[in-house]
Amino acid sequence: MGETGETAALLLDWYDRMARPLPWRVLPAARAAGSTPDPYRVWLSEVMLQQTTVAAVIPYFQDFTARWPDVGALASAPEAEIMAAWAGLGYYARARNLIACARAVAADGGQFPDTEEGLRALPGIGPYTAAAVAAIAFDRSAVVVDGNVERVMARLFAVETPLPQAKPELRAFAAQLTPAERPGDYAQAVMDLGATVCVPRRPACGVCPWSDRCAGQARGIAGELPRRAEKRPKPVRQGVAFCAVRADGAVLLERRPERGLLGGMLGLPGADWGAEPLRRPPLPADWQPAGEVRHTFTHFHLELAVEAALVGQQTPPPGSDFHDAESALAAVPTVMRKALRLGLSALGRS
Repeated sequence: MGETGETAALLLDWYDRMARPLPWRVLPAARAAGSTPDPYRVWLSEVMLQQTTVAAVIPYFQDFTARWPDVGALASAPEAEIMAAWAGLGYYARARNLIACARAVAADGGQFPDTEEGLRALPGIGPYTAAAVAAIAFDRSAVVVDGNVERVMARLFAVETPLPQAKPELRAFAAQLTPAERPGDYAQAVMDLGATVCVPRRPACGVCPWSDRCAGQARGIAGELPRRAEKRPKPVRQGVAFCAVRADGAVLLERRPERGLLGGMLGLPGADWGAEPLRRPPLPADWQPAGEVRHTFTHFHLELAVEAALVGQQTPPPGSDFHDAESALAAVPTVMRKALRLGLSALGRS
């Protein structure tokens, strides 16, 4: 066994003892005994985990798999139900891709492809997800690189090139270490190492299985890596959201366009977000300012002015309808939930 093979073996030995029990994971002992991961659960978890923490994902994953236990069930579910179940998890393009992918797999017999190439051909599956599913679900020797893996590689090899420029170099190191044996367990082991030991601040180098081999640790710079290029400040956009509430407590919601941010999600009516949003109330009413919601998206900050009004039994505008307030709070994305709560509070309906 060469040096890289010994390095991988050290990590796998650590993983055999320290693997996190996660609801989508088959632990090493069970895998050695012949249990195999469910590709549907692996794929679903990987899509949910993009840009989201494990702690936030677990309840959503458990809810999804209880309601839709396999890809066929998810593929046949109404899109609105899936989008509502996703509400609060963020990055809603993932949910739309999830639906498209589930339907493509179901239409092709209900079995996920077992290679990176085959997985990449599915809607919404990019290089990372294809590699992760191929490795974890099918034990393919795929190179799986997420933010945790990049951090571990940067420290292990003392890569001082800042991100994102360092990505190709870090991927090359990750490929160098990926073993032919147990690649699925290895992929999860590196991610677990980054999530629990080689953490962004104050890495626990004393309990790391790679501490003696870590160039960053030897040079005393592990905690400073990976370096990052200076970020540009995010722009600020403004918007207006209208909280219309009937006497029976029902709230007016509209379905956002399929394309664009929060596409296909329910939300409060309002103008497009920009430098000078147009104020377009959905119904004639005595609109009163309820306050402002601030929310940060990946590429910009949003300042959303909320106006609230009690309305009568008016016909809702096209593309919108009245919903029970409690169900509305559960169905809308986080920024809209903030705005809705603010509007309801201003009207004494919270």
